Amino acid sequence: MAVLNDVWRLLTFRSRQQELDGWAWPHLGVGLGTTWLVGIGRWWDDPSASALQKTGLGSVAYVLVLALVLFLVAWPLGPRSWSYRHVLTFVSLTAPPALLYAIPVERLVSMPVATQLNLWFLLVVAVWRVALLVFYFMRHAALGWWRTLVAVLLPLSSIVIALSMLNLSRGVVEIMGGLRDPSADRLANEIVLMLGLLAFMAAGPLLVAYLVGIGIAWLARRRPS
Repeated sequence: MAVLNDVWRLLTFRSRQQELDGWAWPHLGVGLGTTWLVGIGRWWDDPSASALQKTGLGSVAYVLVLALVLFLVAWPLGPRSWSYRHVLTFVSLTAPPALLYAIPVERLVSMPVATQLNLWFLLVVAVWRVALLVFYFMRHAALGWWRTLVAVLLPLSSIVIALSMLNLSRGVVEIMGGLRDPSADRLANEIVLMLGLLAFMAAGPLLVAYLVGIGIAWLARRRPS
């Protein structure tokens, strides 16, 4: 029950620094288990999903990779108490909001309405998780506001740019949003175009700020205590 209480406090932005520092292996176990269940819930009502997708293992693999990216990006900025296991625990514990994807809206309302609802679910989950990441970098890593924003936005913009260059953005939006109606292609294209433009515009300033942050962290480590 203590672990579940810690998860609830994280999801409601109430975790104190010492509580975050106290996360242990049971927290990671709960996080990965929840991620797996959410992965199953994402595909359970999709008749076109493959057997592999319905296992939920894709979601587990996703958090392993995402945690590694966040760990490596933030590490040069000088975060406190930084470890891959702790970052992985955090990323996995942000899985519960994605239970919204398990709601079978396609069976409850018409397909156009279901498409709109799925996009709203995608927006809610994305904003919630990004806000949690900002909270985590501020509260646990103690990066401060501007380094936190760089550590959050730089990997996000890089991922969007990479997906756009590989022409995978629309497919990712459709998968994450559960958009199964062919008429949703226009909406997916509009979202991809908007995100791509924002990512390309932000990439340059974010990279400069990131390099400045690395330099400041390096000087801080060399300064005699």
